[in-house]
Amino acid sequence: MARCFVPTVITNISWEGFHFVGHEIRIAEATDCYGAVVWPSALVLCYFLETNVKQYNMADKNVIEIGAGTGLVSIVASLLGAQVTATDLPELLGNLQYNISHNTKAKSKHPPQVKELSWGVGLDQHFPRATCTFDYILAADVVYAHPFLDQLLLTFQHLCKETTVILWAMRFRLDKENRFVEQVKELFDLEEIASFPSLNIKLYKAVKRNRGSA
Repeated sequence: MARCFVPTVITNISWEGFHFVGHEIRIAEATDCYGAVVWPSALVLCYFLETNVKQYNMADKNVIEIGAGTGLVSIVASLLGAQVTATDLPELLGNLQYNISHNTKAKSKHPPQVKELSWGVGLDQHFPRATCTFDYILAADVVYAHPFLDQLLLTFQHLCKETTVILWAMRFRLDKENRFVEQVKELFDLEEIASFPSLNIKLYKAVKRNRGSA
């Protein structure tokens, strides 16, 4: 989970370097935008994916990351062999596409896709349930004090089939995070699978609750 900052010398793009899955990953960031910064929860999720490949095998799996930001988690999943769709808001897609292209070209079995996804908006149109089937949904630090948590939960529900597994890394900051976890428990079977107390981060696994067992 080591990270190092490399200042720009020749170009006007500065980047941070990370090492996962036997590769150096160079991530361009923008400090003026929350979505274009690598947050600790993303590092936690990347570390977990890399060190738990037997239990959570990404190879040839259909994977979507919501709130992909800089794309680090999507890049790691792609290098692990997944068919990845990385999603975020339209203003973040340029930097997201840049990072994913530069770090997966000629390295990934399945070229990742980058798509716009505004939580709760146009889900049936852009991600129709009849044709969009995901084995895993990845999410890192998507829960914080903003007004779109209901839309986030709606997006989880829409993208999940009965066999879909959500792997979700979350940093606890305010009571709002705890309330969201309780909301998730009403719709999903939620299991804490890792904890990093020094970072105040927990990693959850969630699957859609069987209505018959509710």
